[in-house]
Amino acid sequence: MAHDDVLAIAFDANLHTSIARAGDPMTPFQASESLLLPEGGAIDACAFVDERTEPVADARHGAGRRHVVRGRSAQGIEKTVEVAFFERYPGMAIVVASYRNTGDAPLAVAGWRNGAHELAEAPGGFWSFSGATHEDRRDWVQPVDEGFNQRNTLAMDASDYGGGTPVANLWRRDGGLAVGHVEIVPKLLDMPVRRTAGGASIAIEGAHATTLGPGESLTTQRTLLCVHTGDFFVPLELYRRFMRDQGIASREVPESAFAPIWCAWGYERDFTTQQVLATLPKARELGFEWAVLDDGWQTNEGDWAIDLRKFPRGDADMRAFTDAVRAQGMRPRLWLAPLAADPGSDVLHQHPDMLLLDEYGSFQKVSWWNALTQCPAYRKTIDYYVAFVKKAIGEWGFEGLKLDGQHLNAVAPCHNPAHAHAHPNESCEKLPDFWNAIHAAARAANPQAVVELCPCGTAFAFHNLPATDQFPSSDPLSSWQVRHKGKTIKALIGRGSSYAGDHVELSTGGQDFASSVGIGAVISTKFTWPRDTDRPNPGPLPPGGFVLTPEKEALWRRWIDLYRQHMLPRGEYLGALYDIGFDRPEAHAIAKDGAMYYAFYADAWNGPLQLRGLGKGRWRVRDLFHDRELGVVDSRASTLDAAFEGFLLLQALPEGGNA
Repeated sequence: MAHDDVLAIAFDANLHTSIARAGDPMTPFQASESLLLPEGGAIDACAFVDERTEPVADARHGAGRRHVVRGRSAQGIEKTVEVAFFERYPGMAIVVASYRNTGDAPLAVAGWRNGAHELAEAPGGFWSFSGATHEDRRDWVQPVDEGFNQRNTLAMDASDYGGGTPVANLWRRDGGLAVGHVEIVPKLLDMPVRRTAGGASIAIEGAHATTLGPGESLTTQRTLLCVHTGDFFVPLELYRRFMRDQGIASREVPESAFAPIWCAWGYERDFTTQQVLATLPKARELGFEWAVLDDGWQTNEGDWAIDLRKFPRGDADMRAFTDAVRAQGMRPRLWLAPLAADPGSDVLHQHPDMLLLDEYGSFQKVSWWNALTQCPAYRKTIDYYVAFVKKAIGEWGFEGLKLDGQHLNAVAPCHNPAHAHAHPNESCEKLPDFWNAIHAAARAANPQAVVELCPCGTAFAFHNLPATDQFPSSDPLSSWQVRHKGKTIKALIGRGSSYAGDHVELSTGGQDFASSVGIGAVISTKFTWPRDTDRPNPGPLPPGGFVLTPEKEALWRRWIDLYRQHMLPRGEYLGALYDIGFDRPEAHAIAKDGAMYYAFYADAWNGPLQLRGLGKGRWRVRDLFHDRELGVVDSRASTLDAAFEGFLLLQALPEGGNA
């Protein structure tokens, strides 16, 4: 048996495994590690041969123990499973399986499967988290209802959607399982989660079609298996800590990364500079500190040349624009969609060698702009964008970048012969290096520059983390997405991270600042003022448009003031206190400056609320939005009766003290 104080993995005579959490069995013996065969078969039973346990002293991960089990199948495949536990990551094991053909004949294989387990049905059912990207931009956190079946691929789900955080999670009310990989570069694996006749299952798989000749071996990527209580937050935190120790971690971000954001996208592509500049005084008056010049400043995607209809003097007018933003006491940020080149653009004509090509010589398309994808692992592509970033920040005077587009998260394998890739997957695996080069160029031009990465609608690609200062909720489809994406990002980045709720106009109802403020997200808007866009043929606008009406302004001032007064993004998000799937009402907690902050969400609630995580003693509780005292709670009970509709934002202060 391989184990630490939280997770135990037992092997039977066929090298099937059962798992237990803190001594409580979670699964019977199951075929957890398998060699997949063509036509759907698998080699998943290997007669036990021997085992050994040895200490581990890893320079990055510290002390631990490794359990090695070996077996042999009827087909002549020798299977070895290594399971490593490290003291720093309780409840998480790192699993590597290898398969060697000891027979005389070659064996065709389709790939491998690790961490395959089925949890039995339990009261309340199941919830799941997927770090993979789906083209339909579905929720990352979902109930596992009847018929639920997600492949959760980390490869391309469409020509411009793919990648993500390589962790999936399945949990019941009493706890759950997470799987993923811990390689230092992106890998094109799958993390299937599905409802079964007896419960729900999870695994991680690698499609690796090959033929194992006699004596040849196949070894899986390093995969994780984690058991936990509560929702997906704890396994994501463990994953983040493990990857941090491998050198992939969030960086210290400038203080301005927490400043409220106004974006000119409310005027869309046909904006005029007069519209944008005329809105700045109102944005600054409300407390917004960033002004984002969005899509439409350029002639096309790819050339990134200034549209002279809007900036007639070119570079001089762009510098005048950034000066005008600073004159209002705000910071200018520039929108950019790297790696996209429009048909008809000069760069596509002059540098077709930059394009990413598939095995048939076809392009990878970026659907939103009807553009073509450039290869991020090609030196000329990198140099091209580094030069532009240095110009935008160093010459034009922008203080930040908004890198935007669903295609930024991942790319397909590249077969362009001009790139001389060592293997086609270099384009996928070296995408983080491209973003690191962009970030380094921005900081070289301005050490306080802020780089925002918005992979529209996709699950954030974890390996891009070191090159990013701010993560928006990437075009959320609802307030629920703003909140559960926020919980995800905070687990992956840690304390002090800059997560933005994206334009509040994208939240449910179009003005739900409560979802951003309550979870510690930077607030953002794209309001227009004093009227909506006056384009002759505007696109569809939501009811009431984007214009900042007097009614909106009164409400928004209250939220902006609360945000700036308490600055919850600078606090510690305590994601392990509440289960976002099973706890009702939905709850989030943040500790900051000796105070505890709680945000509760429900259509309507009238009953007890649990204020978890309070220190010893008595705490005064205040409803921040309605500015009223709700009474005193004792940490031994920590329950408060309350009624609300939509949301309730609370501050708890030690009685007799100030935060």
